[in-house]
Parts: sequence; structure tokens; C-alpha cells
Amino acid sequence: MVKYGLDYTRCRWILPLLLGIGVIFGIIALAGRGWLESQTLPYVHQASLWESCRRPDQGGQWTCESLMGYAWGRAAAATYLVGFILLVICFALAIIAFAIDTLRFNFIRGIGGLLFVAAVFSVMGLVIYPVKFSTEIEMTGINMFSWAYGFGWTTAIMEICLGFFFCCLPNYEDQILGNVKPTYFYSSP
Repeated sequence: MVKYGLDYTRCRWILPLLLGIGVIFGIIALAGRGWLESQTLPYVHQASLWESCRRPDQGGQWTCESLMGYAWGRAAAATYLVGFILLVICFALAIIAFAIDTLRFNFIRGIGGLLFVAAVFSVMGLVIYPVKFSTEIEMTGINMFSWAYGFGWTTAIMEICLGFFFCCLPNYEDQILGNVKPTYFYSSP
């Protein structure tokens, strides 16, 4: 933003917009049924963060069991959900911070710190789930962690990257607000 001379008033909503996209990806991960899916025919296994479903053959009926009956299922869901709630709080705080004409840069650095905490919780949930799922739940055939699980990792990576942006933005406070005199590289002969 600073290096290429982009105007602060035009670019101030980029970071909250990226946080909003992270919130949308988190909702997709929480609601998606594609955390684990069968990779090859017959498609007999499908799982979300909340339940594991299987069917006996290609045309059979899906039977689902809740993962909340397992301690690791509750732990994975709780930690990922806490990370998501912290992300939503950071999104609301970023909208408030960037809506005010005079930015409070220490407030923005606090949002960055909270994003790192959200990333820790999200990554904990995303690591607990596949490790314990593959050891505790019987899987048949070839299975893969699929699109909803990928959205969960995308959310966690966005939390980490945006945390760095929010923490580093106050270092360029004077340049962003236009308080620095321009330097000219022209010298008269």
C-alpha cells in the first residue's frame, strides 16, 4: 500500500474485505460436508466436522453417526469454532477501526495479535481432526480430506497472513497518513 503510492482512502477497506472473505471461507468449512470423502468408487464414506456418514454400496442409504460422541470430535469442533468466533470478532473490530477517520494504530496491532490467537485455535482443530479421525474411525477404500477441509486450512492461512499485515501496518503510520515529506532525487547542476 505504501511502497507504490496507493492512496490510503482508496485502499483502507482491503484488509477488512480480506477478513470478510476469511469469514465466508470459515462458514463454508463449518457447514461443509466434504471434510473427508471417498476418492474412488464406490463412494461409501463422507464426513464433516460434526458427523461421519457411510453407506454399504453405491445405491444404499447413508447412515450417519455424530462425531460429538468422541472426545477428539468435540475438541476439534470446539477449537476450530473458537478460532472462527475470534475471526468474526476481528472482522467486526476491523470494520470499526477502519471506519473511523483517525486510525488508532495500536488498536490495529491488537487486531493482528487476536488474529494470531484465532489461527492457533483453527490450526489445532485442523490437526486434531485428521489425526484422530484416521485412527479412531474405520475407513474402507481410498479416502481423501476434501474441499471443506481445504477451506478450513485456507481460513487458517488467511488468519496468519492478515495477522502479519495488521501487526506491521502501524510501522508505516506516517506514510499512510501523509505526514512524511516527499524526498526528491533531483539535484540542480
